[in-house]
Amino acid sequence: MKIKRIEHVAIAVKNIAAMREIFEQKLGIAMQYEEHLPQHATTLAMFPVGETYLELLQSDMPGTGTSNWIAERGEGLFHICLEVEDIDAAMTELRGKGMRFQSEQPLIGHGNCRIVFLDPQCTGNLVIELAQQPQGGSLPHGAAAT
Repeated sequence: MKIKRIEHVAIAVKNIAAMREIFEQKLGIAMQYEEHLPQHATTLAMFPVGETYLELLQSDMPGTGTSNWIAERGEGLFHICLEVEDIDAAMTELRGKGMRFQSEQPLIGHGNCRIVFLDPQCTGNLVIELAQQPQGGSLPHGAAAT
């Protein structure tokens, strides 16, 4: 399995707009795009820092992974995402090493990436996402570039 880079560091927030102001006005990090993922009831905003992103996640409703995280732990670091070349091969290799996943197959996530989360019980309770970039690497449908 080849890990190409830390694709993003995800931060769970109650209000993307408030954090966007801090990132852009105070830290000088411009948002690249914002995207709504209705299948996850989540809105996200991506802020590039070098070849990695800071990703802000805001849930639209109670009971989602993001809203549950905030209810249990408060706003803050949610997970890290590692970009892999081939997510299917990575999953096969990791299963062979005794790792488990939160879903049996990759899902479509941010930027039309194929994503999967490792089972935190296998990672010392650290939430780790694997992502494979889509062919062409274009912005996702409905994402607003700034």
